[in-house]
Amino acid sequence: MFRILTPKTVVSAHCDLPCGVYDPAQARIEATSVLAMQKKAAANDDPLYKTRAEIIIHERAGLAKHHLAVLWHDYFKPEHFEKYPELHDLINKTIKAGSGTGARGSLDPATGQALLDGIDAVAKIFWETKGKEYVLPQSADQA
Repeated sequence: MFRILTPKTVVSAHCDLPCGVYDPAQARIEATSVLAMQKKAAANDDPLYKTRAEIIIHERAGLAKHHLAVLWHDYFKPEHFEKYPELHDLINKTIKAGSGTGARGSLDPATGQALLDGIDAVAKIFWETKGKEYVLPQSADQA
């Protein structure tokens, strides 16, 4: 009976049914939120506000890391890593920039900017793999 119920093929994906939709914009939106919260927290003296900002920063930086990891593990293929030998190191450093020793654990806007810069570098390569040019998005505060 056990043999009949055991699946013949085992698959894994970042979701229950791989959609094939990948876009570094998801990570960029989260990192933009991190940077904005860091700037607002730096300009505010209220300790409660800073604590709330730290919670949001922690959550959003974690989401940015997640979206980067999905690209790293599910989108980028061996041929991408061959064409862009710096890609592994770039994604690894960018994920670390969003970690507890980086933007995820800091109110310093420089750490949020480093995360955003890394994501933009990954996005440039991502769009090149699709034969398109990466155009840096304008954030809401720049519009």
